[in-house]
Amino acid sequence: MLPDDSQITLLLHRWTEGDAEALGQLLPVLYEPLRRLAHQRIRGEADALSLDTTGLVHEAYLKLANSPASSLRDRHHFLALASRVMRNVLVDHARARTAEKRGGGVGAVEFRENLWVSEINLDAVQALDQALTELEALDPRQSAILEQHYFGGLALDDIAGAMSVSVRTIKRDLRAARAWLASQLAPEAS
Repeated sequence: MLPDDSQITLLLHRWTEGDAEALGQLLPVLYEPLRRLAHQRIRGEADALSLDTTGLVHEAYLKLANSPASSLRDRHHFLALASRVMRNVLVDHARARTAEKRGGGVGAVEFRENLWVSEINLDAVQALDQALTELEALDPRQSAILEQHYFGGLALDDIAGAMSVSVRTIKRDLRAARAWLASQLAPEAS
């Protein structure tokens, strides 16, 4: 029998207070949602990044397990954190691959609802990461919304729950963040 949200929240609180066993108990419960998040990010041509769904979930888990636990309110908040960790894992893999290849300029990235990491070149992943880092400095909430929605695959109501704001606010911030990001990633006019 799967634990309900209150039991998951209790395990999250135990983990953030230093109970390493709690994370071990959380993994089986949250493994399938984490696999869905990972699969959304790398479906299609997963070998373009030499990382499959299971590999991404396991690398994200290892990073979570080996990092200091932060304060997590609930399952939504944990999945938001996991989406950030998955973004970092994917960007690290892209950097490692482009370091091997060296050469070629950064191509333009079209940021759309169905953007999958496997559809863009590895240099573009780095350009996207840089733009998201710049947005984070300007507006941390908008950056987090983009990250959770596109890298984490979270639904808007899940993001709203994790951030303790309304879905309407999430939609408004997402529109603004998309517009800003599109302006940053647009090819420069010659």
